[in-house]
Amino acid sequence: MTDPSHSPSLPEVSFYVLATHDQQQRQDFACKLIEKIYRSGHFPYVLTDSAEQAEQIDKALWTFRAGSFIPHQTYRGEIPAFTGTILIGGENIPEGWQNIVVNLSGLYPPTTAPTERILEILDNSETCKQAGRQRYRHYQQAQLAITTHKM
Repeated sequence: MTDPSHSPSLPEVSFYVLATHDQQQRQDFACKLIEKIYRSGHFPYVLTDSAEQAEQIDKALWTFRAGSFIPHQTYRGEIPAFTGTILIGGENIPEGWQNIVVNLSGLYPPTTAPTERILEILDNSETCKQAGRQRYRHYQQAQLAITTHKM
């Protein structure tokens, strides 16, 4: 029998369910959450479905709040020179950015170490909620701790 205290810890998952269907509001919420994570000293990976979505988040992080500066870049296989950079991109998450994943995609982020937190942001559209339910079940089956925040 194995000692569970010696097993690698499983990531925590937080779902943020927005009351709106508006993609702009979802993007704004994501930017505020990313800024909060950055200000707490962490550098998440923002998981997106497409290069186009990654570019939208990249632009939004420059403009969502006047005077806000969050070092970030779109990940295209090149590790940034400055490790304190937030990366935005697809499912090939580089080492060093796997601890916190902000999931804006329909993909399943890694649920094993070194991932510590997965943050899911869902809008109130049926498509987004349905995909979110599937990921929720996936996380439940992986026995992850899940919290849900209705915004």
